[in-house]
Amino acid sequence: MSIEATAGKFRHERVDVADVLRGFAVLAIILLHSIEHFNFYSFPDTSGQSTWLTFADKAIWDGLFFTFAGKAYAMFALLFGFSFFIQHDNQYRNGQDFRLRFCWRLVLLFAIGQVNAAFFTGEVLVLYALVGFVLVATCRLSDKWIIGLAVACVLQPVCIYQIIRAISDPDYTIMRINTAAYWGATFQVQSGGTFWETVKVNLWEGQLASLAWAWDHGRVFQTAGLFMAGMLIGRRGWFKREHTGKWGRALAVALICFFPLHGLDNMAGDYITNRNILTPLKLILSSLANLSFMVMLVSGVIYGYYCTGRIGRVLGRLIPYGRMSMTNYVTQGIIGSALFYHWGLFLQMGITASELTGIAIFAVQYILCCIWVNHHSHGPLEYLWKKATWIEFPFGRRAVA
Repeated sequence: MSIEATAGKFRHERVDVADVLRGFAVLAIILLHSIEHFNFYSFPDTSGQSTWLTFADKAIWDGLFFTFAGKAYAMFALLFGFSFFIQHDNQYRNGQDFRLRFCWRLVLLFAIGQVNAAFFTGEVLVLYALVGFVLVATCRLSDKWIIGLAVACVLQPVCIYQIIRAISDPDYTIMRINTAAYWGATFQVQSGGTFWETVKVNLWEGQLASLAWAWDHGRVFQTAGLFMAGMLIGRRGWFKREHTGKWGRALAVALICFFPLHGLDNMAGDYITNRNILTPLKLILSSLANLSFMVMLVSGVIYGYYCTGRIGRVLGRLIPYGRMSMTNYVTQGIIGSALFYHWGLFLQMGITASELTGIAIFAVQYILCCIWVNHHSHGPLEYLWKKATWIEFPFGRRAVA
C-alpha cells in the first residue's frame, strides 16, 4: 500500500474559494501575458490605425497593468503557501512528517518549471521551487514568528538596507544585476530563432534574466513573505465562510493603504534626486501598493463568492479552472510561445487583438477544464506532480517528532 494511502486517514475538505482565487489569478495572468506577447515585446506599426483602436489599445494596456500587474502573481504565491499548509497539516494529523516529502515536491516543481521555462522566459514556478524551502524552515514556528518574518520579507529588507546606506554614505551605489545581454539574447531568438534555439536560450539566458529580474524587483522576498502569509491563512481557517468578516476588515485596511502608497510611489521622483535612494524606495512603495491592491482583489472575490448570490455563482464557475491552475498556467506559456514567437506562427498583433486572443485561449482552456473535472479529480500536471510526490522513499515514512 502506498504512503499516500496509509497517511490519508485525515483530510481537510477542499476549499472551493481557494480554487476560485486560483482560477481568477491564472485568468489575470493570461490576460496580461497575451498583451505582452509572452515577454516578446514586439508589436506592429500602429501609426495608421483608427483613433478608437489606438484608444482601445491604451485603455487595455494601462487598465490591465494597473489592475493585475504584480497582483496576480502575488495572489498565486499566497495560495501556494495555503496549499502547503493543507498538505502539511493533513500529514501531521496522521502522524507523518511532510517536510522532507515537500522538499522532494519542490524538486519536482523545479523540473516542471524547466519545462515551462523552455517556452516562456517569464515563468514563475522555478522561483517558487527555490523560495518554497522557506515553508519547510518555518512551518513549525508559532504564528507570531511567522507574522514577524512575513512582514519583514514584504517590507523588502535589502531595499531598506540600501536606503540606509545611501543616506549615510554619499559614495554608496546600489548594485543592480545587468541583464541586458540576457534579455537581448532571448529577444533575438524570439524574433528569428528556431524552436531548438529558443529552448536553448530560454533555459539559460532566459532563466538567468528572469531570476535576476525577480531579485532586482523584490519578488524573492515578497514571494517568501506571501508563502508564509498563505500558510498562516490556512492555519487560522480564514478562507472559510465564517471568517468572511475578517476579509471585510482586510479590504478596509487595504483601501486605506493603497492610495497613499500608490501616490507616494508616483510622487517620489519629484522630490528625491539621489537614484540610490529613489530606486529602492520606489520598489518598497510599489511592492506594498501592489500587495494592498492584491488584498483588495482577494477580499472582493471572497466576499463576492460567499455573500452575493449571483456574483457568487459566477465566481463559482472558475472552480474547474482553478483546480487545474498548474496545467493551465504551463499550457498558456506553450500556446503563447507557439503563437507569438518566430518558431511558431509569429503572429503580429496589436494590443486589442492580442487581448482577444488571450480571452480565446482562456475560453478553450475553460471548456476543456469543465470536461476534464467531470471525469478526473486532478488536472494532468497536477496528477503527475502528486503521483511523483508520493514515490516510495524512506523519508516518507518518518513519524512526526
